[in-house]
Amino acid sequence: MTSVAPLERPGRLRPGDRVAVVAPSGPVSGERLAAGLDVLRGWDLDPVVMPHVRDTHGELEYLAGTDADRARDLTRAWCDPAVSAVFCARGGYGAQRVVDLLDWPAVRAAGPKVFVGHSDVTALHEAFAVRTGLATLHGPMTGTAVFTEDPATQEALRATLFEPESVRTLGSGTARALVPGRARGVTLGGCLSLLAGDLGTPAARPGHRDGLLLLEDTGEEPYRLDRMLTQLRRAGRLDGVAGIALGSWAGCGPYEKVRATLLDRLGGLGVPVVEELGFGHGPTALTIPLGLPATLDAEAGTLTLDVPALR
Repeated sequence: MTSVAPLERPGRLRPGDRVAVVAPSGPVSGERLAAGLDVLRGWDLDPVVMPHVRDTHGELEYLAGTDADRARDLTRAWCDPAVSAVFCARGGYGAQRVVDLLDWPAVRAAGPKVFVGHSDVTALHEAFAVRTGLATLHGPMTGTAVFTEDPATQEALRATLFEPESVRTLGSGTARALVPGRARGVTLGGCLSLLAGDLGTPAARPGHRDGLLLLEDTGEEPYRLDRMLTQLRRAGRLDGVAGIALGSWAGCGPYEKVRATLLDRLGGLGVPVVEELGFGHGPTALTIPLGLPATLDAEAGTLTLDVPALR
């Protein structure tokens, strides 16, 4: 099985850079979108909202416009030479429907750019890794409450974008060892349900050997988490993984029940596992680069990058 390899880093942002906001999944509240744009402008960025961000798709109101329009927005944003970064406005559902509609040759030709999002956007993180070899940022989305209302979340992303050398060690006050130990590997992963749903698709990785696997989710009861973790195990996606970092499990039931499920499914792998690292759907969301070599220290509750997230 092929080991997970480090990916190419995009360049850091600078004041005055133009950035694009897209909605590859669900539609965005106008109020939230406006608040997120104000934050970006406060960082001296020049945000441009792509045309279909506020659309809905007929009776499928959970989609921000048609699949073709959402894919076109993302492709055009990425291929615009004036755009230095692409931010996802929110998650929800729909990214899987656009993955195969993106113009990947054009995206590859446009070169590396910053790409930010999480939750449903996990499907796109995986696709960028597999189809372009580019590192991406598992971070907050500009049209969500955690981004517009939580200063710690905003600062974590701002520092990563502009001063990436200042956030080489990532952790939270709640992080602790579920399984003790230290491990080195390349960061990958995201939302558990999306990783499970990606299995068997052209964008799925062949395996996670030597990877530091990030996992989190929201609104999934413990038995569903069990089912998805078991699916990953049966598919061989946990074979050879170097370590696992767990984020938030908002709306997944009492944490002691969630924790018992995670320990049952992951504790026997023989690798370090850190819980509550502070990324995902929680009240504060760290920004974690995907595709970079790092060290996971479960007892210290930290993930330390070998290199800054951006060049």
